[in-house]
Amino acid sequence: MSAAEKARRQEHQQRAYELQILGGAQTWALKGFLVSSASIFGLVIDADNYLLQYESSLRAAENDIRRQARNALAREGRIATEGEIRRWRIENKEILEASTKVKARSVSEGEGVRERPTAAGRGGG
Repeated sequence: MSAAEKARRQEHQQRAYELQILGGAQTWALKGFLVSSASIFGLVIDADNYLLQYESSLRAAENDIRRQARNALAREGRIATEGEIRRWRIENKEILEASTKVKARSVSEGEGVRERPTAAGRGGG
């Protein structure tokens, strides 16, 4: 191998080394971007799931109140229109507030919103 060939190879090797150093410096930024993006994505998805569960519990409570109103109005022989249900709510405000407080207390204690399964709960470990 000639001296010129050896110098050329040494130059290519040095250039490759410099490119690896530059690539490594960019890798930290890329890794940071990927980790923060994945973390934010996970937080957003969990927040959305929690919000959907909360809205579902509110919808279930609203349906329960409307069911009570329809049954009470039917016992009185009245048709359960939106106006009648609204009037029934006003007339039975104390009863509804008491039941809402009990449900709100159970939700705040974690009974109304389901927890995410852990690795042990999924059969993993």
